[in-house]
Amino acid sequence: MNLTSRLCRLRALEMEDLEAMYGWENDVDMWRVSGTTAPFSRHVLSQLIEEQQFDIYATRQLRLVVEIDSPEGCEAVGAVDLFEFDPQNRRAGVGIMITKPYRRQGLAADALQAVERYAREVLHLHQLWCSTTADNEASIALFRGAGYEECGRRREWILTPQGTLDEVMWQKIL
Repeated sequence: MNLTSRLCRLRALEMEDLEAMYGWENDVDMWRVSGTTAPFSRHVLSQLIEEQQFDIYATRQLRLVVEIDSPEGCEAVGAVDLFEFDPQNRRAGVGIMITKPYRRQGLAADALQAVERYAREVLHLHQLWCSTTADNEASIALFRGAGYEECGRRREWILTPQGTLDEVMWQKIL
């Protein structure tokens, strides 16, 4: 299956992505939305890349790199994750991250369409789900615009230095 869309393409992780991933995973501004509470080492991330050689049915997760063409060649600008893959119930969680310089250019929506097509046509999934904090306007707009529906809310679920935030759950029937 071709994982190319209008603005970007999705591809498998490669060892050459280690430094980019190291930056993405250790960006403390992203920790609140990713649930991360501690830095990742290069060693741990290289193991994650190695594990990606296995099938999603074995690992129950898949990370795809969001790549664009640039004057310098191909450039990794983010990642899409499928996680908590449940083939019996035909569902998975989905998460997406685009690096700051490339946000608000339609890349997240484009990459989300591509991973949905993969989930539907290759993995034969029935639904994707995700969660956002109630104040994450960009993610809410992304998932709403892609046809995800709010299906639940956990009150005061996420603790931040400013107080607590609700977590909003989203679901899309493919």
